[in-house]
Amino acid sequence: MSTWCFVAFLIWGCTAVDGLVNEHSAVQLATTKGYYPTEMMTANTTYGESALPFACGNNSATCMDICRICHDLYQGPTMTCLSMLFNQACLNNFESEMVSLNSTDWCIWSKVRGLYSNLSHCTEKNSDCLLIPWPNQLVKETFVDIHYRFFKDCPSEELSDPPPVIVFALVITPICLIPAMVVLVVLKTKNGDGSS
Repeated sequence: MSTWCFVAFLIWGCTAVDGLVNEHSAVQLATTKGYYPTEMMTANTTYGESALPFACGNNSATCMDICRICHDLYQGPTMTCLSMLFNQACLNNFESEMVSLNSTDWCIWSKVRGLYSNLSHCTEKNSDCLLIPWPNQLVKETFVDIHYRFFKDCPSEELSDPPPVIVFALVITPICLIPAMVVLVVLKTKNGDGSS
């Protein structure tokens, strides 16, 4: 019980941090076209040499853009910012791709596997850039929501009993073998031949 309390406290502490100061991280020049909607940032954004007041996952242009958006809109890497990033960058793409498919294809794993994988990768990348542990409660809620919206009518392959013929064969085989083995042991003992 105390382990679970510690894990819950650790996760809460990691996600509740408003920001960590990393004086050595410098923002690199970033030019990202079309990755985020234009209302969040322009097509060519230059941040210069100013440092963020919190640590960012890495110094890649995409990660720095994500961190800068959270800094500008939410003053840090908050779960609210992560939720907005999921909605804008991850879920919009996933939903538009799913809507472009025929609804009967939603249950065919080979047709949605790539979309599902892209969504998972997108949520992980955004979380990693903001140094928010992945998976987290928001990721869980996101995937539960898409399963409810897109996959709830898909038939699930539940475990079921095998056909009666197979059950009968599996039950009768050891039942028949036991008397046969007893007869062999009795015959072998009766003959007194212990060498073969």
